[in-house]
Amino acid sequence: MLRLTNKSVKLSSRLSSFFFLGVLFILTGCVRDPRGAELGCQSSRIPCFSETANVSLETSKGAIVVKLDGANAPLTAGNFLDLVGKGVYNQTIFHRVVKSPLPFVVQGGDPNSSDPKTPASAYGSGQYIDSATGAARYIPLEFRVKSSKILSYGKEVASLNPSLQPVLTHDRGAVAMARSSDPNSASAQFYIALEALPELDGRYAVFGRVVRGMDVVDQLEQGDKLIRATMLKN
Repeated sequence: MLRLTNKSVKLSSRLSSFFFLGVLFILTGCVRDPRGAELGCQSSRIPCFSETANVSLETSKGAIVVKLDGANAPLTAGNFLDLVGKGVYNQTIFHRVVKSPLPFVVQGGDPNSSDPKTPASAYGSGQYIDSATGAARYIPLEFRVKSSKILSYGKEVASLNPSLQPVLTHDRGAVAMARSSDPNSASAQFYIALEALPELDGRYAVFGRVVRGMDVVDQLEQGDKLIRATMLKN
């Protein structure tokens, strides 16, 4: 008879949660041809951000402050900050909260969820539509590995390889971009890690972390609202 240790049970539950995350991203995200991706700040129309900034997420359960790390994720942080400035996240819904069988993620940021006419069943399927082009805006997977000063774009890496360990990891409170199976399909949706999720390192782009209000994150339930997102002045 096979006996499962606490460690193996936890790994099994975590893999189940990761499968749940991945399947839903595939089903609800628009998969596109990665050959159309504009990779990196030099070729992107999106304003990159290379510094740090604090963003307040005013939710129906209280305030959360996220610190963006533009030095290690300039395109991803720049995209998020641009959407904050445009008011894209205001009145959106936290449409996916996974706390069982183990704490996993709180996900929100679907622009369509701010529209009262959008049915709850469609939450998680939306992207940011750029008013200038009329098309969905996508950004590539982006991270910096500890062994290099060069940013990596468009490719997943095996987190088991120590030399390819990203600088920004999925610790508790990490904020990262949600996407479909295409590494270059992140748009507006983001998630907050409820505990350390090393199995997501090198697969999803972390661009900041919660520095205040993690107790509020823990209280969030599916259907709660992100009332307003604003950049805080230093």
